[in-house]
Amino acid sequence: MVVERDVAPRKRLGRQDWTAAALRALGEGGLRAVAIEPLAARLGATKGSAYHHFPNRDALVAAMLERWEDEHTDAVITAVRDEPDPLRRLRLLITKVITEDEDPSIELALLAAADDPLVAPVLRRVTERRVDYIAEIVAELGLSPAKARRRALVAYSTYVGHTQLARMSASMFPETRAAQRVYLDEMVDVLSSGLPG
Repeated sequence: MVVERDVAPRKRLGRQDWTAAALRALGEGGLRAVAIEPLAARLGATKGSAYHHFPNRDALVAAMLERWEDEHTDAVITAVRDEPDPLRRLRLLITKVITEDEDPSIELALLAAADDPLVAPVLRRVTERRVDYIAEIVAELGLSPAKARRRALVAYSTYVGHTQLARMSASMFPETRAAQRVYLDEMVDVLSSGLPG
């Protein structure tokens, strides 16, 4: 088996290089693929380089999960939160997560590893944060906190289902920008139907 290298040899590797490689490996082969020796080969590095930054595999996985949370939750919320109109913010959020994450493999690999003791608490925390943020937006549209929470769960379930379907059969989804826009508009319309105002 030929291991494709992500970084040219002799480059001094930092934590970011290792966590980026770990995320790629996770997306390609699941949590089992996040192992120091194959990552070192992929990066053209020694295992010692990894152990310079991480005392063990668990520390690497924890750092990888932290990076995923930062990039796929914190950064997304930061990118949309300044939109003052809640309906436009909801539309922007949905558009961002559906169109900018073209490869759902990392998200799906983490969902598949939901029982892992390192992944489980992070996945719970991220899911709660995402659902809470959606509920916050929907509550601004006039729903009670309980109804906003239920609508947020529907929205998040839709996202998870979309992610799984995109992995299984991406050809089902619109390919042109115009068709994608219609699809996303329909998704937002369904999620915001019956809202006050």
